[in-house]
Amino acid sequence: MDATDLEYRARTRSGCIPPELVSRLLERGHVDVVELYAGRGEWFCALAWARLLGEQGRQADALEVLAPYLATGWWTAVAAAAELLEGWGRVDEAIEMTRVRMEAGHPMALEFYTRLLARHGRAEEAFTLLSRHIGELPLGILVDVAGAAGRDEEAAALVAARTEHRCTDFPWCCRGLDRDTAFGYLATIRERQGRTDEAIALLRASSTSLLNNREQLASVLARDGRLDELRAMAATDDSGSAVQHLARLLEEAGDVEGAIAAYRQADQAVAGDSKSAFELAQLLARHSRGSEAIDVMRVQADIYNGYDWVLHTLAELCLDQGRPEEGLAHLDALAAARGGEEEWDLYWIRLPLIAARDGVDEAVAQARSHPEGATRYAAPHIAELLAGAGRTEEAVAVLEQHSSLNSHDLAGYLIDLGRVEDAMAILLQPAPRPPKWAGGLWRDEPPF
Repeated sequence: MDATDLEYRARTRSGCIPPELVSRLLERGHVDVVELYAGRGEWFCALAWARLLGEQGRQADALEVLAPYLATGWWTAVAAAAELLEGWGRVDEAIEMTRVRMEAGHPMALEFYTRLLARHGRAEEAFTLLSRHIGELPLGILVDVAGAAGRDEEAAALVAARTEHRCTDFPWCCRGLDRDTAFGYLATIRERQGRTDEAIALLRASSTSLLNNREQLASVLARDGRLDELRAMAATDDSGSAVQHLARLLEEAGDVEGAIAAYRQADQAVAGDSKSAFELAQLLARHSRGSEAIDVMRVQADIYNGYDWVLHTLAELCLDQGRPEEGLAHLDALAAARGGEEEWDLYWIRLPLIAARDGVDEAVAQARSHPEGATRYAAPHIAELLAGAGRTEEAVAVLEQHSSLNSHDLAGYLIDLGRVEDAMAILLQPAPRPPKWAGGLWRDEPPF
């Protein structure tokens, strides 16, 4: 077991038991399997088993499970152990564990360590430490810690200096901290200090060029209850942030009609605002107005025919409303407008609708008749139809034709069938070794 291998397998989810399947093992009662593989270098099993032991009051045993992973120096294991210790109330041990890694120079440890200090009454110490490392971390971390430390004015002075910067080669000339981002940080401080008007003015001065600042401006206006200003912003904000905050406020206040009107007005004011249309459809569906929700997404599908997320939303709404035949008619008409031929990434959207209208066998037959119906990427969709009908053995048979390329899906169904050893054999195929990069266990630049 070494840190490089652990990091590679955890990041790529290859040659290991991924976290969603560890959860599936536990849900199906295979706790003994998770315990076994926790001791065999399977990180996600080890983490889940340590959490379970901690919940049972067996904290020493939990730390013993993680000890081999910690011994490698792998940061992910260190952070996870520290979070467990913090959750158990053993804060001093968590702080010490991360302090050691910070002093060893791990680039992720400084942020973790200082935030941990700030959460537990040592924000002054954290702020002082961060002040010595300006430029090494995003300035937003210092801004966050400053609030807990009561040193907002010092943080504001540091941020204000960055508002004078004019980028010549963003993000390289400023490590991503351009002047508009600095305005956003400064606005955060001013709002925290109760100087809301100043925060709004700062964000308005920079929101035309930075989407994040528009989102932040809408959030500040919403928190301060400035509905008229939110309405004015929604009329011209093509990001959809303002109308989303406005509609949420109105819905929470019980003014559903007002929220609906806000979305409709935004759609008229900002041409082609598909994000607001989607939010409107969800709002209508939440309030038992499914027919109107379908109409909203049908209009979007006409505009954005071929956009899979639009067609997915339309199909799901029709399915939820018990109107699969209507969903299929919409999809057929849209497909005809594209010339009648559909590649698999659009075709499979109709499969749940076919299953709901004509049965699973018909949906599977139509899927298999598609030119791409025998491919590796079609197999999981066909298997899902079968498994959803309680025909898990058949789902496994479909996926076994492409087992190496659908290993997670196949292993999940095998676990459902109680064939745990078969599932493990598929998941734990030897993974390719990660390349050995010079410079230790971490790098500042991608290894291109």
